[in-house]
Amino acid sequence: MTVDEILELMDELLDKAVAFPFSSKKSLIEVDKMREYIDEIRYNLPNEIKNAKQMVFDRSEIIKDAKKEAESIVKRAEERAKLILNNDEIVKQAKEKASDIILTANNKDKEIRAAMSERMEEMLTQAEEVLSKNVADINQIKVAIKSIKK
Repeated sequence: MTVDEILELMDELLDKAVAFPFSSKKSLIEVDKMREYIDEIRYNLPNEIKNAKQMVFDRSEIIKDAKKEAESIVKRAEERAKLILNNDEIVKQAKEKASDIILTANNKDKEIRAAMSERMEEMLTQAEEVLSKNVADINQIKVAIKSIKK
């Protein structure tokens, strides 16, 4: 069960709560059920954090793979250029082609980095929003439970 689903269940529990007579702000809820939902959130939060960490790791792996691919392309271009050193025109063309490949690889690397950074920022912002909302919801529930005790 996701944190959002658990929060929805908590919201439903609050909606079904029986109101105290002469009080519009105080209600009775099933404390055991509420604690069960809170425990579920505690159990699921590490998974969401783990997923965010995995995304950061995946981003690093993609960047590392892009660098390896760029280095491989550069190395092949350099090797090819060395093989055709005998003819000046061919050497000139090979150097131009190698430069184009390096430029393309560097541009692709920059694009991948920019896209991954943007996506990671979006995902981390979403995770931060979910976690902030969860904390706020838990604090509201605590306040509700404390007010019930009084």
